Amino acid sequence: MTIQSTATPVFQTIKDFLLREIQAGTWKEGDAIPSEAALAQQFSVSRMTVNRAVRELTSEQILNRIQGSGTYVAQQKYQATLVAIKSIADEIRSRGHAHRSELHELLEVEANESLAQQFQVDPGYRLFHSVIVHFENEIAIQVEDRWVNSALAEDYLSQDFSSITPNEYLVAVAPLQGVDYSIEAVMPPKHIADMLHISTKEVCLVLHRKTRSQNKIATIVTMWHPGARYQFTGSF
Repeated sequence: MTIQSTATPVFQTIKDFLLREIQAGTWKEGDAIPSEAALAQQFSVSRMTVNRAVRELTSEQILNRIQGSGTYVAQQKYQATLVAIKSIADEIRSRGHAHRSELHELLEVEANESLAQQFQVDPGYRLFHSVIVHFENEIAIQVEDRWVNSALAEDYLSQDFSSITPNEYLVAVAPLQGVDYSIEAVMPPKHIADMLHISTKEVCLVLHRKTRSQNKIATIVTMWHPGARYQFTGSF
């Protein structure tokens, strides 16, 4: 394969190729990817160029390099201090409890100035918006208010979010490159309080999270949790 002259750096083209193949399932978690020598020959470039692409994907925890063995697809999870990127349904089931969800909104929207800036796209760009309430043993524990980049999840609107969570779908179609998050304690607005079946005077733990995939902003999500019913835990 010969790289055509484009504005995209050659190492980035190779990096994007590897990400697409992982996303498509060509290489799954634990699978070895082609050697740097093989990729250099495939793309008609130097091994140094391939090495940069592989090195960056390794630092982003997409790949795992083992000295003397090869380079493998890393386990597709991301944990940063307190917050792990995982399905709330799995979290609830791990406690031996029952999970269900209520879909309150699922639609396509055009990005306004604020959203366009956050997603680093032009105003009017296609985004998907979902609002889902998650229940643990019939008690509401999370309102998930999520914006999704349509270019990375074209089938988002056709998913049955009563049987799969947005997180489970997105992890499959848009492997993570990175995540930024913050947590704060605030009083909920009335529409959030109503969905959680709490008073507007009951403090909520709110997680704001932005994820990246394929060098794009993939999702921006705000998750509201009743402070009396939820806690963030983890280890590192």
